[in-house]
Amino acid sequence: MSRTGSRTNVVGLEKRYRLYQMEDARGKSPFNHSLRTPVATGYNLTMQLSVLPGGDLVAKGLRDLASGRESPEALLVAIGGPRLRRLGFDVPTLDAPEHALYEMLSRTGPDDAHSRYNALIRRLVSFERAAECVA
Repeated sequence: MSRTGSRTNVVGLEKRYRLYQMEDARGKSPFNHSLRTPVATGYNLTMQLSVLPGGDLVAKGLRDLASGRESPEALLVAIGGPRLRRLGFDVPTLDAPEHALYEMLSRTGPDDAHSRYNALIRRLVSFERAAECVA
């Protein structure tokens, strides 16, 4: 594991993610779960997040939330807020982000809003699961 002080660098995240995916002959993961640190720490949050699936959406959503913009990515991050907070991310609470996201998607394309909503949720869940593996 590559660490600098309390910060985990991108190489360390990639290595830890690959190690977690591998299993030894006994079916046990070589990743030491007692050494977990939040994935949100580090010198460059965007670089760290881009290593994980769906990280581009989460990074943009976190930036948009921090600047007060309401974008599909920001609403998606707000939907995943409880789980992302447990992982160490600073996510503000919004009222009914699920409905707001669906309505925003409906305005831009009413015929495929449901499938786009579900695709975004799947990418969010994929990110959350991967972040839990490396956190």
